[in-house]
Amino acid sequence: MKPRVLFVALAILSVLVAACAGPAPQASQPAKPLRVAVIMPSATTDYAFSQSMWSALKKVQEEMGGESKMELKYSENMFKVPDAAAAIRDYASQGFDIVIAHGSQYVASAGEIAKDFPNVTFVWGTDVKTFDLPNVYAYTPAAEEGGYVQGVMAAMMTKNGLIGITGPVEVGDAKAYVNGFEQGVKAVNPNIKINKTWTGSFSDVALMTEAAKTHIAAGADVLTGSSQSAVGSINAAKEKGDVLWFGLQSDQAPLAPKNVVSCVVYDWAPMLKEVIAARQAGQPGGKVFVLRLKDGGLKVVMNPEVAVPAEVKKAAEEAVEGIQNGTIKVTP
Repeated sequence: MKPRVLFVALAILSVLVAACAGPAPQASQPAKPLRVAVIMPSATTDYAFSQSMWSALKKVQEEMGGESKMELKYSENMFKVPDAAAAIRDYASQGFDIVIAHGSQYVASAGEIAKDFPNVTFVWGTDVKTFDLPNVYAYTPAAEEGGYVQGVMAAMMTKNGLIGITGPVEVGDAKAYVNGFEQGVKAVNPNIKINKTWTGSFSDVALMTEAAKTHIAAGADVLTGSSQSAVGSINAAKEKGDVLWFGLQSDQAPLAPKNVVSCVVYDWAPMLKEVIAARQAGQPGGKVFVLRLKDGGLKVVMNPEVAVPAEVKKAAEEAVEGIQNGTIKVTP
């Protein structure tokens, strides 16, 4: 065969082989990361409500494999509801898979905005309303359970028989916690006096400070309360020196190592992982999550820097066990 004829034959053969082989395989595209945004009423370092959620999100992100697997954005200090609503809508418009509205004051915003973005999963709390929407998850802690345990401890550790409560707004987990705390105190000693102050603000530290100082001046040697403004009460207890504090939402011991006896800590991580798994399985919403002592969503964390008598620790353990097995009923 002549060289030119041989060359043409080989060229034709190569074309036929390529045609039979089909198109060249395409390089696999990396999976897009899950996009999660959270809107919070205070700072990620507030030692309270917002920090509890942010810490859980960072933990879940790490367990999923980091930023390449889970993109995480946040808007903090959104205590003004209109600003928070704008942030919620903005994240949804950007195509985030999950938008978390972390604040009971966002109730109207979460319900209205979720209707406009059916492909976005909205997660909000603390409440139990899903607005009958298939793309909304709601969550709340059974704060009354932890409140009861710490109420038992407080009743056994007060020397003056007077306890001060500094609350923000009498709603949600703040109200449930106080109700449980009072039940725990009265279960030990119904004669202990409890003075309560609701400042009307989740964020006003100055108001909370003054409320705590008023209780201390009246003779309270034990204080408790909640919200990001609780730092005011903690500082008042620390300034007085011998006033004990029982905290809520995050571990507040670093703020006053000699005053913080224990804290009811919220662990949102298991809930968040369940939400992510459910969305990936085709269930974008429609469920309510409740954090409880029995499932580890609530934890009573003791501060090792404060000497808690053995009988107080034992009573706290028995209270936890009783709530877990149902022999102790606590009303929120």
